[in-house]
Amino acid sequence: MEAYKREFIEFLQSAGVLKFGDFTAKSGRKIPYFVNAGMIKTGDQITKMGEFYAKAYFDKLGKKQSVLYGPAYKGIPLSISAAVALSKNGLDVPFFFNRKEVKDHGEGGTFVGYVPQTGEEIVIIEDVITAGTAIRESMEILKNLENTKVIATFIMVDRKEKGQTDKGAMQEIEEQFGFPVYSVVDVYDIIEYLEEDPANEENVTRIKNYLAVNGAKA
Repeated sequence: MEAYKREFIEFLQSAGVLKFGDFTAKSGRKIPYFVNAGMIKTGDQITKMGEFYAKAYFDKLGKKQSVLYGPAYKGIPLSISAAVALSKNGLDVPFFFNRKEVKDHGEGGTFVGYVPQTGEEIVIIEDVITAGTAIRESMEILKNLENTKVIATFIMVDRKEKGQTDKGAMQEIEEQFGFPVYSVVDVYDIIEYLEEDPANEENVTRIKNYLAVNGAKA
């Protein structure tokens, strides 16, 4: 396993972002592990998280100028921390996020932060994809921005689960919307990491059994 993947998984566990047990995903699936960016709650943690996203961004998109979009609510601090980390490494990109409820007073509107201009390219910063529900919701919101284009999504963990078909949720998103979804790690990296310690045998077994039913078949 690459060193940065191990470092990231260790960080997720130490911050309480990666947990094992019985949970319900946004898709409604009952899952044996949970990735919750809402557990990030200190300055040091969010700084480190932004650095991992920035590394993934540079690896996949280089110095490409874009606009970062963080879906409310968890995507908000993720997108801001990623923008800060990119800036510290020489790439200054704007960011914006949405309100859950449209504001009808003051400046009003759905979005907060930078307003993407005609021809600009948008990168979505999310926490995790299970069935692709959250990304589809984001695309429904972003369609109100005329003459802009989403070029990629970055997430923490690819759960390698099927979406609305037997294909992987990330693959379905890529085929439906025409942009790639990149992850720092995937569930098989997590399994490989866990298998190094026999004490994790039960969690490994539960995750593998879950993937046997809900894992992508294509």
